[in-house]
Amino acid sequence: MNKPRILIIYTGGTIGMIEDPVTHALRPFDFTHLIDNVPKIKMLDYVIDNCQFDPPIDSSDMNLEHWKQIAGHIDSNYHDYDGFVVLHGTDTMAYTASALSFMLENLSKPVIITGSQLPIGEVRTDGEENLITALQIAAARSASGDPMVQEVAILFENYLWRGNRSTKMSADNFNAFKSNNYPSLAKIGLGIHYNEDALHRADDPLPLRTHLDLDPSVMFLDLFPGMTESTLRHLLATPDIKGIVLRTYGAGNAPTEKWFNDAIREALDRGMVILNVTQCVNGGVHPNRYVSGDLLAATGVISGKDITCEAAITKMMHLFGQKFSTGHVKEALGSSMCGEMTDNITLR
Repeated sequence: MNKPRILIIYTGGTIGMIEDPVTHALRPFDFTHLIDNVPKIKMLDYVIDNCQFDPPIDSSDMNLEHWKQIAGHIDSNYHDYDGFVVLHGTDTMAYTASALSFMLENLSKPVIITGSQLPIGEVRTDGEENLITALQIAAARSASGDPMVQEVAILFENYLWRGNRSTKMSADNFNAFKSNNYPSLAKIGLGIHYNEDALHRADDPLPLRTHLDLDPSVMFLDLFPGMTESTLRHLLATPDIKGIVLRTYGAGNAPTEKWFNDAIREALDRGMVILNVTQCVNGGVHPNRYVSGDLLAATGVISGKDITCEAAITKMMHLFGQKFSTGHVKEALGSSMCGEMTDNITLR
């Protein structure tokens, strides 16, 4: 059999950082430093190439142009490699994974995003294991010879998660990510055990279509007890904003005061698109469960069901970036495009 061909896209992040000898702060280093600290990679017997951000960045600096750069690398090399591994800082990893899942339409090869909580040059690090496991998953094939993973996924420590279902849950633990509303795609122990029922499979595989246009005219609006009418109206009137991810309580609930619903309705009448997403990490929006959620739905606010906040905001960026009509954006936000939400969510 031909050797698996894997492209590593190194963006930066803790996995490739070194300690500044003067300040002792961590700063990104180049790809050569990273690979020199993982000699076991040669034991995989893969053809591994790489491209890297110049300079590598802390993931707190990740932006839309960087997402375009990553997607562009995948698009231009798509037919030359069996899989892709993106090395990335943890802080914005779930946002990048979500964005790429929308940008890479009809993806049928693995795009595995990983990083680490400790630099790969440290004596005790999670970076080496994460990198090697990510490469193995990117090269894995099913019994039929097709790629085992055919979507954007996050590999961290003991689990492989769907990228647009993932959230960073810990700043300290090696198992830093979790998908609260979707099962793991694989569990990693002595072996890599795939949950094939959870893996994406296209009914009718189509050629990859890469969408690089993203629109940043979106924002989060978090509800909190004590929010005033003037604060809400000020936020809803933020210049140049087309869409808002409204982070509500519990099952999608919000204040029932008339001023609140009037302000929301007026924003919608101005052409604003508002998506209701719960602040809870488990479960989703059930707009007809309580009166408060029912009132929001009646104004025209869209239910985000069990979508993550990271997927919600990047999905909006993607849809507005395609210059779709407001009606089309609303329709697309209410249904799953690439496994980011459960269409027929039920009460649990």
